[in-house]
Parts: sequence; structure tokens; C-alpha cells
Amino acid sequence: MKIAMIGHKRVPSREGGIEIAVEELAVRLTAMGHQVDCYNRWQDFGAGAVRLPREYKGIRLIRIPTLASPSLNAFIYSVLAVLRALTGRYDVMHFHAEGPCAMTFLPRLFGIPVVSTIHGLDWQRAKWGRFASRYLLWGERNAARYSDALIVLSNGNQQYFRRTYGRETIYIPNGVNLIPCHEPEEISHRWNLSKNSYILFLSRLVPEKGLHYLISAYKKMDTNKRLVIAGGLTRNNEYVRQIRGMAEDDPRILFTDFVQGRVLEELMSNCCVYVLPSDIEGMSISLLEAMSCGVQCLVSDIEENVDVSGGYAVSFPKGNVAMLQSCLERILSEDGCLHDREGQIAFVREKYSWDYAVGKHLRVYEQVAGKNKAGKN
Repeated sequence: MKIAMIGHKRVPSREGGIEIAVEELAVRLTAMGHQVDCYNRWQDFGAGAVRLPREYKGIRLIRIPTLASPSLNAFIYSVLAVLRALTGRYDVMHFHAEGPCAMTFLPRLFGIPVVSTIHGLDWQRAKWGRFASRYLLWGERNAARYSDALIVLSNGNQQYFRRTYGRETIYIPNGVNLIPCHEPEEISHRWNLSKNSYILFLSRLVPEKGLHYLISAYKKMDTNKRLVIAGGLTRNNEYVRQIRGMAEDDPRILFTDFVQGRVLEELMSNCCVYVLPSDIEGMSISLLEAMSCGVQCLVSDIEENVDVSGGYAVSFPKGNVAMLQSCLERILSEDGCLHDREGQIAFVREKYSWDYAVGKHLRVYEQVAGKNKAGKN
């Protein structure tokens, strides 16, 4: 089959869960003999632009120019990506996220099968202004109306689309690559971190991830465990300035900036607890990665986090700083005594497989492409 992936930022990258998911799917589909084209967003096209690869592990990378402006980025990219893809003679166009799904009507006009994946209800996120939120809602409605198959990552989103649009969806959870356990070598050299000496927050630094709750709770704690915040420190970002301001008077708090590879694996392997205090999630791959290496996890009690963790993570009421503090203090005092590490690892291995996810996606592609061919005949 010939498949177009539209909606992510860049492949390869770890800029977010969507990028990880698209890469994992595309790499495996390509290895099975299918042709996958990933439509990457391209903003650095000035005189000093870095040359970007045109292929990655057999995936064709197609660069689509867009603007850096968050409010216009997805719209411009989606329009140009779809117009370019209309000439590609694809068996399926697979859209990811609500913003890009606004353009799902275009391939349908040309008789091209459309699959859409809603990674989360993006219009609810605090960072979007009025125009952007309305655009995202338009994308959500178009995904519900024009997609031949609509994929969601949580049971809650299944119920939402059934209740709001009367639309049936297909539940396909993301997979996870098990994080290998490493001794703290690189992180020891860089930041003097040792095993079980720190609490870890590893995510994008955006309001809906709830980092401000964690910093507020941590600063009230009497502990020698450090708080390590691993996420890209975007310049001129109001929320990044806010959280750095909250942390500046506490030398126990460490900002690492964006991490990946061996450093990320060491941070995951050696933390005493991983914390995800989010208000909104789609399906956190970072949480799955932490669980895959047996780390004790503390999450907000939103449905997406509780479902993903399968009862192995401790949860606290979303946005409740006092309860977050209390749960953290209890976990640190127990020192992992009540944590079923082996059961957690086995749970993740059994339930969250990229190979299983790819097989389910391929069956969806074949079904919608087959219906389209039958309709033409």
C-alpha cells in the first residue's frame, strides 16, 4: 500500500507523542514492504537553513513549508500538505491530531480514503486562543464527518465522539518501546544525579501538563530528593518563564532542557518516582516508557492516565496541590516497598505493543481502501 502521514511536526523526532507514534508506525509499515510518506513541517528555510534528510529508514520525508506562529502553523501546513498529497496517488491518507483533520474533506472530494487519529481533544488545551480553539473544533467535526475510519487512543474519547457526534470510533492504543535500564553514568557526570536521588518530570513544558502544580507541591516538601524537570526550554515562551520563575528560589530544582537517547533512558531508569500531573492527556507515551522500566509513577486522576496505568500508578485529584504533595511524601517514605515493579513491567509488555498497533492500523487501511475500490467498481 501507499500511505501518507499528515499532521505530525517532524519524523524522526521526540517533540511529542504524535511524532513518536507516527515514526513507530511508519518504520514498521515500511519494513513490511509498504510505502510510507511522512509530510514534515519545515520552518527553517532561510539562508542558513540546515539541510534536512529526504529519507529515514525507508520512509520518504516530504518537507512542507509553514510558519513558526503556533496559531497559524497547523493551518498553513495542513492546507499545503494535503494539496501536495493529492498528487501522490495514495491508497490511504492518515491524518493525525484535530488541527490537520480540518482538511479531511479535501481527499474525500477526490475519492481518496481517509483515516484520522485523534490523539487528544486539543481544543481544550489552555495554550490556544479563541481562533485556534475554534479551528481545532472544526478539525474535530471534520474528522467525525469525513473520515472513513476514526481512531482514538482512549475509552473516554470513544464515548465523547459517540455522545457528541453519534460517530463510532476504533480504539487502538499506542505501543511503547521498553526503556533499557542503565546505571547513572551520563546524568551523574552532567548533573551529579545518582540512583533514587530525584523525582522526575519528563514532558513538554506546556500548561496542560500541570508542572506548576508539581513545583508548588515540591517546594512545600522537606526532602533532599531533587526535582528534575526534563523538557525543552523554549525561548520567549510565557509558560516556561512562569515555571522558571517559580523554581528560581529553590536550588533543589534542576532543568535539563530537552533530552533523548541514553540521557533520557538514564533519567527514567534511576528516578525514585515519575510524576505526570496533567490536566489533559491523549495517551502519554512518556508515562508508558516510565512504567516499562518499572519506575513508580504518580499521575493525576484523569481518565486517560488512570486507564493507561492499569492500577499500577498512584493517582491524586487533578489540580489538587495538597494531595499531590501528600502522595509524593507517602511514596518517598515507603521507598518503593509497596510497588509491584515486575507486575507493572509485565502489564506494559502485554498490553502496549507497537507491532499489535501496526497490525490493527494495517487492517483499518486495507478495509477503507477495499471499500473505496469496491465503490468505484
